[in-house]
Parts: sequence; C-alpha cells; structure tokens
Amino acid sequence: MAYPADVDVRIGILHSAREISFESAQSAAELEQLVAGAIASGEGHIALTDDKGRRFLVPTAGIAYVELGSDQSRRVGFVA
Repeated sequence: MAYPADVDVRIGILHSAREISFESAQSAAELEQLVAGAIASGEGHIALTDDKGRRFLVPTAGIAYVELGSDQSRRVGFVA
C-alpha cells in the first residue's frame, strides 16, 4: 500500500530560539521554489500550509534557514 509522501519542513527564525516545524503535502521542489521566489522578489511574508490545513505566515526578512526533509514515503511495519 502506497501512502502519500509528506515533506518535513523546519524554518529557523532570526533572533528566536524556536523554529517552525510541520509536515507538508507539497514536494520539496515546490516548497523550495516557493520560498526562494518569495525571498528573491522581496515579498514581505510567505504563506505555507501544512498537511492538516493549518497556515503559517512567515516574514521573509526573518528567515534564518529553511530545512526540507525527504519527500519519500515512509515505511510502515516490520522488515524480516
């Protein structure tokens, strides 16, 4: 049985010890293009949606880093 692949997203914010962390149904390539485009165009914020429908508005000037995990499906069960 194949499950849809979720991408783990972690966003570090300048001058903050905490990071934003969630899973997204979008591919890693789509997310990278979205974030890079928002930063390059000088947009004030970027809107991201997690796999549960929650929206995150992140100011682009405050982004320290964006870490995108693997978008390969996870294995479930035991391996013999």
